[in-house]
Amino acid sequence: MTKFQFKNFIKSTYELILVFLQFFIIILHFFQWEFIPQKQIIQVSPFSYLLGFLIIIISLIILLVAIKELGRNLSPLPRPINNSNLVTTGIYRFIRHPMYYSLLFISFGFFITKLSIYYLFLSISLALIIKFKIALEEQYLNNKFKNYLIYKNEVKY
Repeated sequence: MTKFQFKNFIKSTYELILVFLQFFIIILHFFQWEFIPQKQIIQVSPFSYLLGFLIIIISLIILLVAIKELGRNLSPLPRPINNSNLVTTGIYRFIRHPMYYSLLFISFGFFITKLSIYYLFLSISLALIIKFKIALEEQYLNNKFKNYLIYKNEVKY
């Protein structure tokens, strides 16, 4: 294995680990484990529950719109697929990574509905994973699309 092949292998492995961790953390939102304490930070009120639920619903709608607008360019991996296009229209005119941010807000919405340390930990963990994934994805997009840097400067988030 050459040094170049080894470097690509490591980068591909890193991508897969990020994707796996992202999906694993998302799945953990839907399970309550008996052995993990679900200690609440403060008592959940009807207002916090409603607010969290509203955040989840709005974020889910934004996620679905972003998926639809990305179309055939959609991939769970940070590396753009072959023959993909840079999507800069629709919701992508306002935000560069609406799917990732929607996932973060959905996670935050779960935290608001439960107000537990467990869901706070999941939200923070997901935010870190997505931060690394966005950084890697932006490297790929910058290398693949000549106008990505212009787009990045125009659309700040």
